[in-house]
Amino acid sequence: MAEFKLSIGDPKSGKTIQIEAKDESAIGFLNKKIGDKVKGELVDKPGYEFEITGGSDYCGFPMRKDLEGPIRKKIMITQGVGIRNKDHGIRKRKTVCGNTVHEKISLISLKVVKIGKKPLVEVAPETPVEGDAPAAEKKEEAKPTTKKE
Repeated sequence: MAEFKLSIGDPKSGKTIQIEAKDESAIGFLNKKIGDKVKGELVDKPGYEFEITGGSDYCGFPMRKDLEGPIRKKIMITQGVGIRNKDHGIRKRKTVCGNTVHEKISLISLKVVKIGKKPLVEVAPETPVEGDAPAAEKKEEAKPTTKKE
């Protein structure tokens, strides 16, 4: 079965949430392309509409909009997704994924297009922040024992 990690970004608030799509909800993403719209009901976010903006496969290779199909290919690129060039005009051959979601994609990036009634942060389950963890109870220190002679 397909399983995807979804990174949903809200351009208005600037916040991003991460959720997982498994089984039926994951099947709804298969064969969608970058730029396609997805209903929020697919991932239990009623009233929302999302747009697929990218992703990466299980090896970490990024999806690229201009490469058609569910493939991985080495292409010659000068700029854009999959390359960080400091020098102008330098071309490199890099491995990237196509623009179609398939079984070996592990992360899908989504952007909120239509907002539902509840804010996205309220609809999403809260993820604990590093400083918000409850303080662990202090263990009682063991008193040193003295040997009896």
